[in-house]
Amino acid sequence: MDDATAILLGALVGGLAAGSLRLPPLLGFLAAGFVLHVLGVAPVPALDTAAELGVTVLLFGVGLKLDVRTLVRREVWVTATVHLVGSTVVVAGLLVLLGAAVDALGLGAGLLTGSDARALLLVGLALSFSSTVFVVKLLEERSASRSLAGRTAIGVLVVQDLAAVVFLAAADAEGPSPWALSLVLLLPGAWLLRRLLGAVGHDELLPLLGVVLALVPGYALFDAVGLKGDLGALVLGMLLAGHRRAPELSKSLFTLKDLLLVAFFVSIGLQGLPSLGELVLALLLVALLPLKALGFAVLLWAARLRRRTSVLTGVALANYSEFGLIVVAGAPAGWLGEEWLTVVATAVAAGFVLGSLPGRHPERLVDLVRRVLPDRPREALHPEDRPLDVGDAQAVILGMGRVGSAAYRRLREEYGLRVVGVESSSERCERLRARGLEVVEGDATDPELWLHQPLVDVPIVLLAMPFHGNNLDALRQLVAGGFTGTVAVVAQYDEDLRSATRAGASVGFQLYDGAGAELADRAALAAGLGGPAGA
Repeated sequence: MDDATAILLGALVGGLAAGSLRLPPLLGFLAAGFVLHVLGVAPVPALDTAAELGVTVLLFGVGLKLDVRTLVRREVWVTATVHLVGSTVVVAGLLVLLGAAVDALGLGAGLLTGSDARALLLVGLALSFSSTVFVVKLLEERSASRSLAGRTAIGVLVVQDLAAVVFLAAADAEGPSPWALSLVLLLPGAWLLRRLLGAVGHDELLPLLGVVLALVPGYALFDAVGLKGDLGALVLGMLLAGHRRAPELSKSLFTLKDLLLVAFFVSIGLQGLPSLGELVLALLLVALLPLKALGFAVLLWAARLRRRTSVLTGVALANYSEFGLIVVAGAPAGWLGEEWLTVVATAVAAGFVLGSLPGRHPERLVDLVRRVLPDRPREALHPEDRPLDVGDAQAVILGMGRVGSAAYRRLREEYGLRVVGVESSSERCERLRARGLEVVEGDATDPELWLHQPLVDVPIVLLAMPFHGNNLDALRQLVAGGFTGTVAVVAQYDEDLRSATRAGASVGFQLYDGAGAELADRAALAAGLGGPAGA
């Protein structure tokens, strides 16, 4: 069996094993990489190519969802900047202390005691970054990328990525080419790209267009002028973010991106196993991740976000980045010993393993830091992070996607109810409000949202969020709060519908059954057969 075949089989077996244990598949891919390395399987060029392509497509997709206005918000750029500088200094100082402590044990001391202040500051900078790949995938799995916490985390990641690119450009002896200034032509050129996106069909040409845009005017163009190619993919995505078909383009790339990122996580494990000293030092660095999370939480709380939002964002960002590896590898000659690359790579992989383990209880962390981050009155909170208020609504819909929006219109127009929609995506809230719908921004999975039972007097609640786990969480909160009205839930699969009914839903609706019935009704009406019998 050749190495390429072994890698494919190993990734599949690792992903299946992780799934059988109810662990995230990426944890299985990481483990597969380590096992394959132990078995003597060597990385193949195609693996690195697929991994790089996956990261490029991921960043292009991040750009498609990113509102540039997010980056200039105080809770984003101030938090990212202060945390980056503070983390760099604090980690460098702790490495000095670790050097003194580890020296007595003789484990990894050579790296610490043999590195000067400049080298330790560089390691601190590399460890200040959080992984865009890991965090975005984690947010997508939890359907939280459009929540306030998710948007803030992604904004911080983008600022960090820009800082990494600036460092790499400054550290490069040659620096960017003078032709880099010509990239401003992408601004007027984006008009042509938008027209192209609007003209292409809904078939396989759409994801192909996305890949070409990410790789050619994105990656290749930036790389040609001495800038990081991945930055180009991110910028191209941002230039197209406001287009009406940007969400469709992003969705068309979803499966391809996930498949390519398998190569990224397997390649992390295939980089090799550290020595005992390097492993000890890497695990000590991983032990600093709670401090990293706390730093983010404190800064976000100072920006007037609620304690829960601050803690959840900090936990999401509590990992080390693949960009850290790039910074260490791209450091000028003589700044760092080669062993640091192995140490940082091991810390990155271990951080991914820790961050992907289920059973973590962020709500408990929210309670643990209550004294450090006390409650604020409602009027002192960030306007987008205040507790939910639905007024005297007669029906509330949690999740205002296509299903939720259709239910909203039916309840309002056919039954004359006063309906309020609750949606975690601020962009979707703005679009729906522009159409005359009453929608408030809120995260239905937020336990603090339910503290004052804002829906206790609402007769009808519809659960129409895309992630079934979120619908179940909201249903349990309603039941626990003594809700006596009608709860209706939409589900994609029969087993999801059964679980919601067992959890206390009054009525459920299976999407595919409903789509078939609606299609039959419309066909009958078009054929002049009238409405369904008994209607």
